[in-house]
Amino acid sequence: MTALKKYQRLECSGLWRETPHDQRREVLVRFGEATLILSDPKSGEAISHWSLPAVIRINRGEEPPVFAPGTESAESLELTEPYMIAALDAVRAAVTAAVPRPGRLRGLILGGLALLVVGLGLFWLPGALIGHTASVLPPAQRAQIGQRVLDDLSRVTGAPCDNQLGLEALARLAGRVFGPVDTPILYVMPEGVDQPLHLPGDVIILPRRLLEQANGPEAAAGAALVEGLRARATDPMVPLLEYAGLRATFQLLTTADLPDTAIKGYGEAALRAAPVRLSDDELIRAFEAAQIPATPYALAVDPDGAITGGLAAGDPYKGLAPAPLIPDESWVALQGICGA
Repeated sequence: MTALKKYQRLECSGLWRETPHDQRREVLVRFGEATLILSDPKSGEAISHWSLPAVIRINRGEEPPVFAPGTESAESLELTEPYMIAALDAVRAAVTAAVPRPGRLRGLILGGLALLVVGLGLFWLPGALIGHTASVLPPAQRAQIGQRVLDDLSRVTGAPCDNQLGLEALARLAGRVFGPVDTPILYVMPEGVDQPLHLPGDVIILPRRLLEQANGPEAAAGAALVEGLRARATDPMVPLLEYAGLRATFQLLTTADLPDTAIKGYGEAALRAAPVRLSDDELIRAFEAAQIPATPYALAVDPDGAITGGLAAGDPYKGLAPAPLIPDESWVALQGICGA
């Protein structure tokens, strides 16, 4: 994806639909570091974030081209700007180029090496095999795997909440917490998610209750911030590959393919997994840098203070009234992202 830096400031207008039944809406389309950002052309407010590696064209051979943020998404974006279309074509070409396609001779060589690697992995260092595989995965492949894990999670929780105004507010909250560069994609699931979690490909899941039972967006913002820290502290691909097993990990390493059977059920396992512990000092520094009060998050995820008591005690904004993270109308929309 580093070859695509020349597109990072590219902007154009497009016609966006939240679902196939909605009327088309004019939006401003802008390339981010790893996302395609759709925003309102009048207010500049973000409407949606798409993972660039996951963007596909859904009307190949027809004009004008129409794109979607994945095969399972109801959203669509119609574009007529040639340079933007060429940029998205370049993204797809980069994704395709990142997937290895070994020839027969290369396959035989890799097969022999693979037996050796698997032997070492089975009898010597399984963790090393998993760690190495995770370390060599390109961002495009991570994003694709993350979307597949999200689909698996949706079997348990239901599809991500998709109220239009709520999605716009969620995108705005993500921009406020993480800034315009390397912004993770936030999702809210309708049920089954009690604690925040993160998935491969810069995906962060927020519990619905952090929105509907809170007095403001600070708890949800804090949850997103902490999950972003956890994703950087421990590669989220590692627990997935540990769940998938050595055979699936080896297949991913040698063929760039992770079978569906290896992912099936991982979404539910991720819901049950204990979160990675981070030090209070690290969390306090992160909340202070992001200018987000820590106490609302600490109380929301740990009301008794058994785990987050130190974070609440060291909150740099405790007792203060910081500037609103997002406008009041965006907070109201965010509370209604899952509908009634």
